[in-house]
Amino acid sequence: MYITYQPKQTAIGENSLRNLGGSAKKLKVTHLLVVIDQFLTTDPLNYDERITQILNQENINVSFFSDYQGEPTTDHLGAALTIAKEQKVNGVAAIGGGSAIDIAKATALFCKSPQMEWNAITKQDNLERLPLIAVPTTAGTGSEATKVMVITDTEKGIKMNPGHPDLIPDIAILDPALTSSLPKNFTAYTGVDAITHAIEAFVSTKANIATDQYALTAIQIAGRSLPVVYHDGMNIKAREEMLLASTYAGIAFSNASTNLAHAAGRALGARFHIPHGLSVAVLLPLVMRFGLQAAPERYAQIAIALGEDANKDIHELAEQSIQIIEKYCDDFQIWKDALKFIDLQDLESNIDLLAKDALDGNGILTNRIVPSNSDIRKLFLDLIDKLNKVKAIEQV
Repeated sequence: MYITYQPKQTAIGENSLRNLGGSAKKLKVTHLLVVIDQFLTTDPLNYDERITQILNQENINVSFFSDYQGEPTTDHLGAALTIAKEQKVNGVAAIGGGSAIDIAKATALFCKSPQMEWNAITKQDNLERLPLIAVPTTAGTGSEATKVMVITDTEKGIKMNPGHPDLIPDIAILDPALTSSLPKNFTAYTGVDAITHAIEAFVSTKANIATDQYALTAIQIAGRSLPVVYHDGMNIKAREEMLLASTYAGIAFSNASTNLAHAAGRALGARFHIPHGLSVAVLLPLVMRFGLQAAPERYAQIAIALGEDANKDIHELAEQSIQIIEKYCDDFQIWKDALKFIDLQDLESNIDLLAKDALDGNGILTNRIVPSNSDIRKLFLDLIDKLNKVKAIEQV
């Protein structure tokens, strides 16, 4: 028997943000804390004003929290909790990328369960939290559909990513108009992150018949839509498809788990302050290469979902799945952008620490080949080799 978890309700379509008031009312919320990316509240977007109007129509009070940047931290959480408690909110919504949604998840949980220890979250039968709504403005994290939240402990310098079905938002609202302003580079980072979620869910040892369908559909949709939105960010239809792909990938990995690309990517991102999607994307082809021989049939199906001819040899298709992702990394400037964040000498000197952090993270045991410390060290050495080659070409 397989059990899959996902939001109770998902609304998708242009201008579906209008459903926010009705959704909050349905959840019996009278004062909503909206965790929102700061740029969405400035000219010319001014989404805070629009949201206030939408909620006022349902007689719902609103407070905003936008004092965060980059990856979510325990400091951000503390600031959000202060506002939530002072304003006596009884519901939380996120409007933004994965950081906003993760902060909202944590705020909803700790408002209701203030004594909860981080390491105890996964051990609970049930979690008490406030009603939770997620409105993603990026198509990549899938956080609106997942049971996972990622928060960096500012004291320890590590990313915590506890998972529990009760962390899945009650309602997800997928409005492609909110993603049209996403810059080209972050469109790529988050888009490849969505594809990574789907690929890792599909090759996970916890994959099942349900997660396979969500994962393959996500790969197929993202494979055709990501190149479109990368070159034409105002294509609303393609933006909508990317949101759907991201949500499907989120459902897939939330139930089947991510693997080595995310375990190593989280370690890399925490140490070098790299945007999550970029840190994962830069490792994905290398991780696929590591696990290729353990699941060639699965990688062949991934290639087919990405548009390759199903009549080709399985091993040829499996190899092409990696080549397609490598081409994404070339076309979307993934390798080049990684060099803006990573000092290669620092990366080499931190390999032992990165390998340890990766092994301590979630997703290692669901890899088709469970990696050793030396396997992960080689993964980072291969990354250094690849980035050195890209750097050499750039300097010519």
